[in-house]
Amino acid sequence: GRHEVRSWTSATKQSLCLMWQKVKVQLMLSMSFLVAVCWYCRRLYSFLAQLLKRWSIYLQRKLIRNLSVLTEVDLLGYSAREWKGETKQAKHMREAYEDLFWSYRIKYLRQVRRDNYSVLRAVLFQILSQGIPFPSWMKERDILKLPEKLLYSQGCNWIQQYSFGPERYTGPNVFGKLRKCMEALKANWAEISATKDHEERGNLCNTLFSDESKEHKLYEAIKFIMLYEVVEAYEQIKNREEPVHNLFSLLLARDSSSDPLSFMMNHLNSIGDSICLDQVELFLLGYLLEVKIRVYRLHRFNTEEFQVNYPDEYRREWNEISLLTEDDRYYHIPLFR
Repeated sequence: GRHEVRSWTSATKQSLCLMWQKVKVQLMLSMSFLVAVCWYCRRLYSFLAQLLKRWSIYLQRKLIRNLSVLTEVDLLGYSAREWKGETKQAKHMREAYEDLFWSYRIKYLRQVRRDNYSVLRAVLFQILSQGIPFPSWMKERDILKLPEKLLYSQGCNWIQQYSFGPERYTGPNVFGKLRKCMEALKANWAEISATKDHEERGNLCNTLFSDESKEHKLYEAIKFIMLYEVVEAYEQIKNREEPVHNLFSLLLARDSSSDPLSFMMNHLNSIGDSICLDQVELFLLGYLLEVKIRVYRLHRFNTEEFQVNYPDEYRREWNEISLLTEDDRYYHIPLFR
């Protein structure tokens, strides 16, 4: 009996050893598989994370590159980077920026793309980002009908020579293009000004001002409104009707803009292409949009022309926006907070 017990014990041990060997192999294979899966998942996660990071950086760079009004930067830091050296001009500009910082409490600025739409972009971006509503006259009139009204009521068939910035001449397509511009201005202005949340309004502005085609339509609409108002003022002066604002008399007194056609051909058509708005046209812009445009002209620092308002005569209820310029050509947006 003792021999049988030993044989049974030995057989049991042998069976358990064989079973363990098989289980051990399976466990080792399973562990190896799990290790391989974990390694693969870790590599896949690392790859996806790296890919996501690169894609995010690409999108950020693309957005920043396309954004025509950049995010805020420190005013004095910007001045130090842009105006290095000890030349007379560099020292003068650094002093002007320091005066803005200490005397006017301007701490930051937003850079605006340097092209020939610069001032229109800087003005319109602030109007929209601040949620400023339509000017009073625009609430009373449908601006979508202005192109046709100019042609049929005023008989200005020369409007077909209107140029859309870099797009020099459009001929008979001008009315369709102008209407699309007016629709873009009205729709975007209405949507953004109706947005009460400041952050949401800022996001809408950033989206709009990162689409070159859309923002150019807004500037061309503003240009056309300027032309339309000059036509009306010219007719009033010619017919000796109710007196017009003296800025129209000043604008039409120039040899290059003695009538609406010459104003369009010699000035408006080139804005956005080869020239910016000049000082007289800035007065007109502020008057039409019913905003007080305060401009800090850094190249005029320490003179009476350092700070100028456009227009110089404005109503108390008008909103105020601010610009700064180093050369009366390109403009940036100062921030007071």
